[in-house]
Amino acid sequence: MADQKNMANAIRALAMDAVQQANSGHPGAPMGMADMAVALWSRHLKHNPVNPHWADRDRFVLSNGHGSMLIYALLHLTGYDLPLQELKDFRQLHSKTAGHPEWGLTPGVETTTGPLGQGITNAVGMALAEKLLAAEFNRPRHTLVDHHTYAFIGDGCLMEGISHEACALAGAWKLNKLIALYDDNGISIDGKVAPWFVDNTAERFEAYQWNVIGPIDGHDVDAVDRAIGEARQSAERPTLIICRTHIGKGSPNRQDTAKAHGEPLGASEIALTREALGWPHAPFEIPADVYAAWDAKAAGAKAEQRWDERFAAYEKAFPRLAADFKRRMAGELPKNFAQVAVDAAVEAHKKAETVASRKASQIALEAFTAALPELIGGSADLTGSNLTNTSFTTPLRFNDDGSVVLPEAKPDRAVQLERGNNGVGKEDETSNAAAAPLPEVDLKAAAPAISARFHINYGVREFGMAAIMNGIALHGGYIPYGGTFLTFSDYSRNAIRMAALMKQRVVHVFTHDSIGLGEDGPTHQSIEHAASLRLIPGLDVWRPADTAETAIAWAVALENKDRPTALLLSRQNLPYAPKRDLGDISRGAYVLSEPRDVGLKSKAQAVLIATGSEVQLALKAQELLASQKIAVRVVSMPSNGTFDRQTVAYKQSVLPAGLPRIAVEMGVTDGWWKYGCAAVVGIDRYGESAPAPKLFEFFGFTPENVANTVRKVLGR
Repeated sequence: MADQKNMANAIRALAMDAVQQANSGHPGAPMGMADMAVALWSRHLKHNPVNPHWADRDRFVLSNGHGSMLIYALLHLTGYDLPLQELKDFRQLHSKTAGHPEWGLTPGVETTTGPLGQGITNAVGMALAEKLLAAEFNRPRHTLVDHHTYAFIGDGCLMEGISHEACALAGAWKLNKLIALYDDNGISIDGKVAPWFVDNTAERFEAYQWNVIGPIDGHDVDAVDRAIGEARQSAERPTLIICRTHIGKGSPNRQDTAKAHGEPLGASEIALTREALGWPHAPFEIPADVYAAWDAKAAGAKAEQRWDERFAAYEKAFPRLAADFKRRMAGELPKNFAQVAVDAAVEAHKKAETVASRKASQIALEAFTAALPELIGGSADLTGSNLTNTSFTTPLRFNDDGSVVLPEAKPDRAVQLERGNNGVGKEDETSNAAAAPLPEVDLKAAAPAISARFHINYGVREFGMAAIMNGIALHGGYIPYGGTFLTFSDYSRNAIRMAALMKQRVVHVFTHDSIGLGEDGPTHQSIEHAASLRLIPGLDVWRPADTAETAIAWAVALENKDRPTALLLSRQNLPYAPKRDLGDISRGAYVLSEPRDVGLKSKAQAVLIATGSEVQLALKAQELLASQKIAVRVVSMPSNGTFDRQTVAYKQSVLPAGLPRIAVEMGVTDGWWKYGCAAVVGIDRYGESAPAPKLFEFFGFTPENVANTVRKVLGR
């Protein structure tokens, strides 16, 4: 059996060899963290290489993702479906070993890391999801959810401001099953970090209400093992283990230098390093005893089998809870969701309310939080403005002992029907006391029984909120949504991009979407943000015009398992736009009004395309033009990207060839020219501080100006 020294050296050798063969990469960090990995992966981490997705596995996040060869080596050595050839193809086209760990590409990778600080922030989201699922589903003598989240982090992660946002929240949330191991090697690309990174990291994390262990010798496997064991005993706090390490450990001339960070060691230095480490094997050659020491398949299978047995007992005692847990972890919506979505849209259409689209969003959320126990909301200190809370959500709070403050459960007819005549049923079999008969329940008013629907106060932490939501979604069991002003999407942008890259169902609620917010002025008035978000591949951007469009936008967002969504919502009230039907709204754009709807029998001479609050301008301009016998079709396009994915036939039916097109949106004009527009009523400068009506007039967002623009295009 190989000793722990050779287990660590196997990682170092694979990292050196893969980076050298690719002539690209970061060998120093994997070489420095190898002993930390031996302690965690061989003595503590609960995982099954044969089934990387089983629900109660521990989560491991390599936040300093430039050291990707560490996790690739670990996954290969422990028995994941990552053959040696993939390591030889490191950083090559279509290999499973990309330059940074990528979720969905490599089995066993829990999140895409590389943008520093986001990995540890994802880990905070994962740990929060674990804690909330445990509070929601675990029962006396039936522990269904019980796992840890581990993260390796480096100096760069701690220098990025997002780590402050996330780690402060981890302490506030008492995420005791979050354990971060800090690779404290003091080196970054520019050299020794001491001149520019002088934080007292231990005191910083103590101030966040974390346990802090160390500094310890990160190359002493037994010391790291003991530290992890101590951290696992924490009942109320997350833990940071400070591990002092040497970047490029073992390299005679590159150890402790920036040269080891981001470039191959070179053939001669690798030969010297092999000699120094006592590793005589050829490149990519791992002895059988080392493979045997690392192999985690048998232990992983036993761990999963034990959980399967626990789940079987749980399922027998709590069949509805078990069924809901399986559904949610699979990312499936309830069977009745389609009807819930239709009902929400039809109800909005019937009421035809004049409200701000941020309020329309809250109205839709009332229906969806009632139907979906997995919805978990939040806001970056703007709950009263974003309107992300509902009557079904409760603020997330924690007791002094670290436990989640659970709201009182609401009665549920479905559970009542599972119970016997005396009120005791399958859900109560762990109790020796006979329960009193349940009162009759109003089926329409009853909430699903098993959910505590939380609304999170993220504080003024837009970037942290966005990346934590990514972690929640990656963990499984919840669909996260969070709100802030649209102009602050700039803070969130890289995390939004990561959600799109990873194809995660995360919903961003962005309110105050235009100059319509008024007096706060250009610092808060979104001009370029809608266009900017639309440039992110894989992100659906919806800017709905009224309550029905908003309800449908929410429904589509929740149904999209493989893409995030941004909802751009108004502060000002928007009148309901009359519609013949609701069927085509989910396609992203549809014909809202034809010339005949304003009394003209002639065919359309032009098409007005509008989004959000500007749809009402287009409709009023259509009426003005109709009075002058100019026939115009109005198209509402709440989601450009969704429309762009439709069939050519559908797109041509909405935007017929040969008709001039005029777009209307309170934002930069660039993105509209791709639709062949002859003109765009937009705004290509920053706003002003004034009441919204004054701004609309000043910037030309009036029915008269829209109508004049159409006339100019038609030469009238």
